[in-house]
Amino acid sequence: MKNYNRITLQERIEIEKLLALNLSYSAIALKLGRHKSSIVREVKKYPKKQYQAYYANLKSYARSIDRRLGKSKILFNPKLQKFVHQKLAMFWSPNQISVSLKRLFPNDKTMQASHETIYLYIYLHSKKELKEMLISELRQKRKQRGNTRRGTDKRTTIKDPIRIDERPEEVLGREIPGHWEGDLILGKNRESAIGTLVERSTRAVILVHLKNRDAKSVRKAFEKEFKQLPKLMKKSLTYDNGTEMAQHKLFTKNTKVQVYFTHPYSPWERPTNENTNGLLRDYFPKGTDLSTVTKKRLKSVQNELNERPRKVLDYQTPKEVFDKIILEKL
Repeated sequence: MKNYNRITLQERIEIEKLLALNLSYSAIALKLGRHKSSIVREVKKYPKKQYQAYYANLKSYARSIDRRLGKSKILFNPKLQKFVHQKLAMFWSPNQISVSLKRLFPNDKTMQASHETIYLYIYLHSKKELKEMLISELRQKRKQRGNTRRGTDKRTTIKDPIRIDERPEEVLGREIPGHWEGDLILGKNRESAIGTLVERSTRAVILVHLKNRDAKSVRKAFEKEFKQLPKLMKKSLTYDNGTEMAQHKLFTKNTKVQVYFTHPYSPWERPTNENTNGLLRDYFPKGTDLSTVTKKRLKSVQNELNERPRKVLDYQTPKEVFDKIILEKL
């Protein structure tokens, strides 16, 4: 007797594509190696022309959870619910929350929840007002669970830029610490800005308070931050083509940190910094007057980001990894 296997997300994606091509249930079943009745049962749960793979998969998972647990375990555990709410309010991802729960409560299953369980709680089990609030605290803020690139108008007027092509190979691997990526995030009407610096290997963030965004002001503010770093943690800075880094030669002379410039309109050449700038928009949405953000507030956000566990760091925090590197070299 052949065991029944539940329809997978990948199969649901194929079903959605094939329905869009107006294929029959029999043809879809043949392509997926499934019985026709399985496809019919799957699609009949939703309006045929509105079948969405990710939503169908989420609903299927929710039904299986409800069968095993009644309803969301988060909903009926105030302590767990409080922890999840607190971390979502700090813009932690469900994945980060899930791993932290396992580390903090290794022997208490009632205080553990998978990232899928957390997503289900947000999208399916919370009331409308609460749902909207929780979704607003998620990284992508999608109304349904399923890259917007910044519009810039920067023309490279940097004199004698050293391009990213000349950057040492060691920078690419991220094994060697001390290589940074930098940029500005702009405020309302592009009249105010915050400087962002991210170390590539540890993902440690430095947020730079700026009174002005002219080249001299930015250079001095960046120099001040770099001069506070240990020598082993300042080797290079990869920057985009914003004219605020026009004094890069003087910056290098004063800090001994070589500046490399990306190719024009190539934000993917600074991926760590681009990702961090996206995280910062949770705190400072587009249209915010950044000139009103105090240095104290900026450093508070910096600390929050550096103390948030990161999947890419095996759920250690950037601060933990950064400090560990320095201690090992002492």
